[in-house]
Amino acid sequence: MRIVLLGPPGAGKGTQASKIAANLGAKHLATGDILRAEAAAGTTLGKSAKSYMDRGDLVPDKVIIGMIRSRLSDGGGMVLDGFPRTVAQAQALDQELTKAKAPLDLALYLDVDREELVSRLSNRAVCARCSKPFKLDDATERPKDVCDNCGGELQVREDDRPQAVRHRLRVYEEQTLPVLGYYKSSGRVAEVDGVGSTEEVGERLEAAIKQQSPV
Repeated sequence: MRIVLLGPPGAGKGTQASKIAANLGAKHLATGDILRAEAAAGTTLGKSAKSYMDRGDLVPDKVIIGMIRSRLSDGGGMVLDGFPRTVAQAQALDQELTKAKAPLDLALYLDVDREELVSRLSNRAVCARCSKPFKLDDATERPKDVCDNCGGELQVREDDRPQAVRHRLRVYEEQTLPVLGYYKSSGRVAEVDGVGSTEEVGERLEAAIKQQSPV
């Protein structure tokens, strides 16, 4: 099954996408993680993308589309997290999947209100090594400021600072929210309440996937 997970920054897409992919035996393609890894490695792509990411702006379509295209060649099951972020990217994705004769089955949309998102993102630290998120105000979630998954250092990303968070949400509303309308026009969207525990939201997403017949 081929799924796009949509939603604003802080909606929990990364956490849920990895679980969905594991349950379906599909690839989890998280563009944010890929770009941050490229930036940390100092690659040409990473250097090009880093300045946009630090400001909370979207990385240009050309860069992202080229990166994703190279990962779609096998046409197998996948869960896309962080892509597409513009209508142009959504159109390019449809074109690539059509070439692979493996069209998109479902766009899942996590619905979370703005103030909840600002609160979540401003209270988040992320492992520099594996990107697992932690809550800053919950000491039980960040033992000795290291990741309990891989032992990496916990950091607050530049784009999770309050000013950058509000900018990211404005960019999302202007440039990425129209992607939801693009998928709605072809009847491929299931909207899910993104507020609640990780387990509760996961159960809602699982139910939405089961109810959706492949397009």
